[in-house]
Amino acid sequence: MSPSVLRGLVGSAVLCLTRAMSLCRVPAACGAGPSGGGSSSARWSPPWLRLLEVPGADPCRTNELLLLMPPPGAQEEPQPPRHHVVYFPGDVQNYRDVMACHPENFQWECWSLENVATILARRFPNSYVWVVKCSRMHLHKFSCYDNFVASNMFGAPEHTSDFGAFTHLHALLVNAFSITQNILLSQKSMHGFNKDAMIAVYKSKSVATTNGCPEAERERSCEHSDNSMNFGAASFTLIGFSKGCVVLNQLLYELKEAKKDKNTDAFIKNIRAIYWLDGGHSGGSNTWVTDPEVLKEFAQTGIAVHAHVTPYQVFDTMRSWIGKEHKKFVQILEEFGVQVNKLLHFADEIPSLDNHFRVHEVF
Repeated sequence: MSPSVLRGLVGSAVLCLTRAMSLCRVPAACGAGPSGGGSSSARWSPPWLRLLEVPGADPCRTNELLLLMPPPGAQEEPQPPRHHVVYFPGDVQNYRDVMACHPENFQWECWSLENVATILARRFPNSYVWVVKCSRMHLHKFSCYDNFVASNMFGAPEHTSDFGAFTHLHALLVNAFSITQNILLSQKSMHGFNKDAMIAVYKSKSVATTNGCPEAERERSCEHSDNSMNFGAASFTLIGFSKGCVVLNQLLYELKEAKKDKNTDAFIKNIRAIYWLDGGHSGGSNTWVTDPEVLKEFAQTGIAVHAHVTPYQVFDTMRSWIGKEHKKFVQILEEFGVQVNKLLHFADEIPSLDNHFRVHEVF
């Protein structure tokens, strides 16, 4: 796939799309922003794309993605290659309308996928925000990332070194970029507004892929990049919240083997930072990675490490291993020379789910 896939996410195509239609309106992010207090920047209404059944390297592994693009004003002048934020949500998080109709989850509607994407867009200005929805939600509550890590019924992980999470993520982003570029180019080629031709929700064809490139597109789009996207034009930040951190942990377990593939290694070298936001799951261990060999490999990448926690997870006496593992995770990385940005938020407040979610606002 040519480098234009990444560059195609910027410039006139986006501007054309946003002028031609309003795909979706983003609500003001709930609560205070990262700098404290409300911000008018949370009220802009950038274009959305909801991509259904996007395939990874294995066409049988598909995930839905929500893309929040920068506001149109940021696109009027030529821009350098964009930064991309990839976010993995936790339990109960879903689209706003789905959460609003749930008998329990409605109380956390403030932390819907749309609202959190808006918060992240404010936290990382002029970045593309990709929300990777879990492939299964048990009882409409427990997020299960089956395409990234072997999981039990409730989404608790069983980490291995060869599940293929890095390969899946790499291919998933390649295919999502390709789909997005095609949508934007189709809008650019239009001569007038035709609401029937506008695509706000796109269902991907489950086509076979080769290193992330659809077979039908391989010769045309991938031949100049050795059957892979040229990631030299963009940088990435990965963020996991609560259950979503199981994906980040799985990536670490696979890191040594993943780096042996030149395409995946190129992707890894463009990851600038990884954020763990109050990680947790229903399993009895492995909430944080504590294997010294795995963390040594991770330390050598130079990726910035951010670990933000709240008392809801690390001070829970019924799940005391979480706090112990978090401490060990930080300690081992620091012994390997990593400067971990570690913060305990709401330390003087009673542990609560409210503050667990509010880590989005303060990290």
